[in-house]
Amino acid sequence: MEAFTNIRALIIDMDGVLWHGAEPMPGLCEFFQTLRELQIPFILATNNARSTATEYVNKLAKMGVTVAIEEVLTSSMATALYLSEHFEPQSTRVYVVGEAGLTEPLLERGFTLTGLYELGDRQGADVVVSGMDQTLTWDKLATATLNIRAGAKFVGTNADVTLPTERGLTHGNGAILAALQAATGVEPVVIGKPEPIMYQQALTILGADPAATVAIGDRLDTDILGAVRTGIRSLMVLSGVSTKQDLAASEYQPTWVLPDIAEITQALRGEPVNWLNPD
Repeated sequence: MEAFTNIRALIIDMDGVLWHGAEPMPGLCEFFQTLRELQIPFILATNNARSTATEYVNKLAKMGVTVAIEEVLTSSMATALYLSEHFEPQSTRVYVVGEAGLTEPLLERGFTLTGLYELGDRQGADVVVSGMDQTLTWDKLATATLNIRAGAKFVGTNADVTLPTERGLTHGNGAILAALQAATGVEPVVIGKPEPIMYQQALTILGADPAATVAIGDRLDTDILGAVRTGIRSLMVLSGVSTKQDLAASEYQPTWVLPDIAEITQALRGEPVNWLNPD
């Protein structure tokens, strides 16, 4: 196993790593206290597109952890940044399947958002963006479909097919993308993990050397695969979605595996930990 050294920056997933729903993981405060003491910069990078950066800052504050908005990067924020680099915001109309976590970053970048059944040369969207939307309706899907079929660029914040909830796994944004792709025949450009775009943005924000940066996550198919595609090391925790059985069946592997963030804290402090064989 590779030595756990040269850790100068972290890109950290949130759901399944820092908390389960409203419940913080054991050792959450100690983990962030250690990052501050060791002066290890980090970006909290999540595929979840529903919540805003401010909501994540407030959620962590209620758990006793202080982070800055600049230390949060959601797939919605990453999507808005990506679009601003490929389109002129002031002259680009965007139709959104999503909630405030997606609309706010787009509005902050200066994009114009279109409404239900605003179609045609003057009212239609140049881009359709889909993120997780718990207010999803037939009309929203129909408007997105009509715009894409009329030539709008099709972009997804992330392609997570499932979403963990207190009732179990339900459909995620990937299921919405699949429905729109089936209706239009157009494959979306996906911004979130496991595509490397969001990790590359996080590296730029951090100003970090990829060789000294580690991604921490709980999902093999997003967090770890995204790190592999970006060319950075990764640490998987077993406190979220993916399991030891998933690791055994996977064609790609994280650099390290630990049970949870409490063990990561010990590893960062140079204390003995329960390293698991990623192979």
